[in-house]
Amino acid sequence: MSTELTGKRVAILATNGFEEVELTDPKKNLEDAGATVEVLSIKSGEIKGWNHTDWGKKVKVDRVVSDASLDAYDALVLPGGQMNPDTLRMDKNAVAFIGEFVKSGKPVAAICHGPWTLIEAGVVKGRTITSWPSLKTDLKNAGADWVDEQVVRDGNIITSRKPDDIPAFSKKLIEAMSSEGSQRMAGAA
Repeated sequence: MSTELTGKRVAILATNGFEEVELTDPKKNLEDAGATVEVLSIKSGEIKGWNHTDWGKKVKVDRVVSDASLDAYDALVLPGGQMNPDTLRMDKNAVAFIGEFVKSGKPVAAICHGPWTLIEAGVVKGRTITSWPSLKTDLKNAGADWVDEQVVRDGNIITSRKPDDIPAFSKKLIEAMSSEGSQRMAGAA
């Protein structure tokens, strides 16, 4: 286990229908690097993942997003899955939390359909973003420069396209959260 993120806290914001590996794998990678990771959602209890073509495992919710404080976390992860971000972008507390997080300059990492929530928070205009290909038009219409790349970092926003990109996605987030990366990122926001 690495210790480069010891003392760092990460929020993963998700709800039912998150793509299972897009939550569980980055969570494990961040914890393996020494971070403490909490799952936030729009309701308490458990949320159920989606595993490619059917319902997957349940994950315990640590805190309801309406009770979460931006100051408690050093980074935010937004998993994809079609249902998850589509539901989150309709929740005013989730959207406000995402918008405030981006504006804070702290790292925000969204994968697959996760950037839908960034669109709703109004934070993609002028940013270079990647995503699942079906979001290309939505992102361009919101003012983003959409690219088809494994992982993209534009200031404090990190994006990836799909589950195959998770290793590069996690690596880029861990790099951004390292003390040197966080200092550079805060200046770029």
